[in-house]
Amino acid sequence: VLLVRNRMEFSALGSKCPHYGAPLSKGVLRGERLRCPWHGACFNIRTGDIEEYPALDCLSCFKVTVEGGKVFITAKKKVLTLPAVTELKQHLGRCLLNQNTMLLLGGGVAALVCAETLRQEGFTGRIIMATNEKHVPYDKSKLSKKLNLKAEDVYLRKPEFLEAQGIELWTEKEAVSVDFQKQKVHFMDGSSQKYHQLLIATGSHSNFLKVPGADLQNVCTLQTPEDSSKILELATGKNLVIIGASFIERIQACKLPAPARDTNGSSLQPGAAAKLPAWLLAGYSCFYSSTAWNFLMNTQTSPFQMLQNKGVKFHMKTELCELRGKDGKVREAVLGNGKKLPADVVVVGIGSIPSSAFLKDTSIARDDKGAILVDLHMQTNIPNVFAAGDVVSFPVAQLNGAHSSIHHQQVAEAHGHFAALNMLKKEKALHTVPYFWTTMLGKSIRYAGCGKGYTDTVVKGSLEQQKFLIFYIRDGHVTAAASLNCDPMVSLIAEVLYLGKQISKEEAE
Repeated sequence: VLLVRNRMEFSALGSKCPHYGAPLSKGVLRGERLRCPWHGACFNIRTGDIEEYPALDCLSCFKVTVEGGKVFITAKKKVLTLPAVTELKQHLGRCLLNQNTMLLLGGGVAALVCAETLRQEGFTGRIIMATNEKHVPYDKSKLSKKLNLKAEDVYLRKPEFLEAQGIELWTEKEAVSVDFQKQKVHFMDGSSQKYHQLLIATGSHSNFLKVPGADLQNVCTLQTPEDSSKILELATGKNLVIIGASFIERIQACKLPAPARDTNGSSLQPGAAAKLPAWLLAGYSCFYSSTAWNFLMNTQTSPFQMLQNKGVKFHMKTELCELRGKDGKVREAVLGNGKKLPADVVVVGIGSIPSSAFLKDTSIARDDKGAILVDLHMQTNIPNVFAAGDVVSFPVAQLNGAHSSIHHQQVAEAHGHFAALNMLKKEKALHTVPYFWTTMLGKSIRYAGCGKGYTDTVVKGSLEQQKFLIFYIRDGHVTAAASLNCDPMVSLIAEVLYLGKQISKEEAE
């Protein structure tokens, strides 16, 4: 049990974050909000309710009394063995008399949180989640961390859970068009479904490789549990080339078994088309500063150096020009600098694009990349149509309200939550601080805020000793922060940003 004192009031809660089990005693307490030190989930200390994602479950709460200067906690033993409350808050469930239909396109975390929030807030009508996936919503971030997971191992909710909440899940059901006037969605299998309110949360998909030989066999992307198993099976004991250097591809290089890396002289060889890897260049970049770049590339304990020690060869400042094959299967990757890499398997990770092509001939507003434009209520320009997750571009507080797309789990969950509230006419504006995390060779990186367009950095701690905090500065104030082995500093900074307070460069220093 975690005992918390806010001024002179005590609360007793479950001691571990229900997301990944982080010890909440190491977290950040501000007023009645408790923030997880690892991934930024927040809970109300009075009720245990979620106030910020990525956690899907509330914390258990226990009775507290104070007698004679001592604090007593009363709890059932069986509840103490549970990490969290796994049921939804009290709700009315499905009522057949309510004919209103909420149609959610997508089977990711945005749609899942939207569906659960609708039920939590008392909606008793029909909720349909239609996804082209084969599975219930699952934790996609785990796919790149371990390649031999079964789909069931990464399920966020079991099918029975959704059924109990009266949430219909239509799998392998791909939307192909929407008639906004008739409020009807048409699907690939020829069926259609009318709606009263529509959520578009179709996510994003991998960019397509556009070089000769891209259609050869054993050229893969990592998007589903099936992809994960396929890559592991094909790559073990073989030559693997990874195109791109995003954080997903870089984690793959860490997690593949030794035979895929260096047995019989074979190796992993990521080909990157940029001076810096994509995960550093993105608007969500963790470490794009000269001092951090020196840490990444040049110190003996840097992540890149550790990968190289494990047999990974980096080919930077070049690009893939061609894939060559034999008997229909890829055999060689030809780079722009003339190098030829043996390649039995190629994994492509060259960014992603919003999955919104089915909206091409409609009047819904999208940006030049295809992302759906929404306001802070997750409302599109079409009445009764909302959007959330990777498929949207939304106003970001840390960018002074400028629109941007942020592809990460916590943001998508926040979108789904606020979309649900506004589908129910509650007029709640999105309020969240983007929180990102990743792990590389056992080292956990945290990142909060949005560093897009930053002009300066403040580095605290030691890059060489792998314990540091980096502030990203724009217009004289902190707009984001990243850390390694400095928990819970990023959670603390996220909480300050959440409260709308500014941190000046001088304060950061």
